[in-house]
Amino acid sequence: MGFRNGFIWGTATASYQIEGAWNEDGRGRSIWDDFSHTPGKVFQDHNGDVACDHYHRVEEDVKLMHDLGIRNYRFSVSWSRLFPEGTGRMEPRGLAFYDKLVNELLKWNIRPFMTLFHWDYPSALQAKGAWENPDSSKWFCDYVDAVTKHFGDRVKDYITFNEPQCFIGLGYGIGAHAPGLKLYDASLVPMSHHVLLSHGRAVQIIRANVPDARVSYAPCGNAAIPASSSAEDIAAARRRYFNAGSGDWTWSTSWWSDPALLGSYPEDGLRRLEKYLPRGWEKDLKEICQPLDYYCQNIYNGDVIRAADNAEGWEMLLPQRGHPKTGIQWSVQPDALYWGPYFLYERYHTPIVISENGMSCHDAISLDGKVHDPNRQDYMNRYLLALRRAAENGVDVRGYFAWSLMDNYEWANGYNDRFGLVYVDYADDCRRIPKDSAAWYRTVIESNGASL
Repeated sequence: MGFRNGFIWGTATASYQIEGAWNEDGRGRSIWDDFSHTPGKVFQDHNGDVACDHYHRVEEDVKLMHDLGIRNYRFSVSWSRLFPEGTGRMEPRGLAFYDKLVNELLKWNIRPFMTLFHWDYPSALQAKGAWENPDSSKWFCDYVDAVTKHFGDRVKDYITFNEPQCFIGLGYGIGAHAPGLKLYDASLVPMSHHVLLSHGRAVQIIRANVPDARVSYAPCGNAAIPASSSAEDIAAARRRYFNAGSGDWTWSTSWWSDPALLGSYPEDGLRRLEKYLPRGWEKDLKEICQPLDYYCQNIYNGDVIRAADNAEGWEMLLPQRGHPKTGIQWSVQPDALYWGPYFLYERYHTPIVISENGMSCHDAISLDGKVHDPNRQDYMNRYLLALRRAAENGVDVRGYFAWSLMDNYEWANGYNDRFGLVYVDYADDCRRIPKDSAAWYRTVIESNGASL
């Protein structure tokens, strides 16, 4: 056994993180332009004005993917590049850029996976209240309608939203990401509902516009890893993973996924947050809950959980001294890619795609001119072994996208962290240098994971 035939092996990127050309060809401003241009918001005041200059290197980058054996590519579309004001007039030059990208992918037999929203919200719509405005669902759906009508003849795979936990929780809750606001639950909870409603309506639009569309949704969160194989610890980890009644609810798995896949908010979340939901929210659940072809998850790490004699029935164990961490200081927990898919498939009964997983390393160009990254290879190998074990134990795992194709603008961390399989030399005109991990990943793809 192992990974299924036709397993989706790919890499992923996001528009603001790689494109650059922030004010070219009619592109409108996004909240990440505004945030990164505000002193003190991003590491060393870095911004995405140039990023990886992908906007001017589409042919080069797609050819590079082909040469590296990449068969599936997940990318996002910049809403404000297509609609400078968020609504109304579509910018033909922005459309031409994505036409070029999609056509190049198809030319090299790379399957495009289009993410419709990966955080770079139009500034013009932020000024109108963004996701707090009840009209936000209409704005998003008009955008989705236009995009899928145009690309539906060539792009069949769509992801509605990437990591709502992050763009709501970090952007509007604690202010660490764009637009840098710190709102209360009375504002955040309606925003979450409007995002979920936008997701459900967008799924319907995609299916109406695109024959044979495959549609998914990509939340995130730390997986809960049982401290032992005991039934008590496994049950405690399951409770912790789907908890919405305590802690920071904006990071809850169940709050963001139960409505989309089960058609209901989690009961513990409702006891806490129902008073903030918009009037008539119950009537929206039927629209929010739409059948998905895949349930995507971005998983990088996990929390070790054991049963406890307390009100919650679980406690989180702190990592042992010297526990391994990545360059961005995230804990290395390979079993997250076993227990995350295991619990998610058990609850939602929808095929799983890991839409992001990867490692930030302290990469550098060596004296031989190459970039050697054994830590990344080891990390990915361990995580993929855990994912393969999940598949062998009955989890319907359909795909894995390595984050990321290339080093890029890592949001509030600027260019301080490198996640790419390809090194970007920012000091030398953003030239690309495939790392050792890129060659290693090619062997994994070619063997369908048998080389692990």
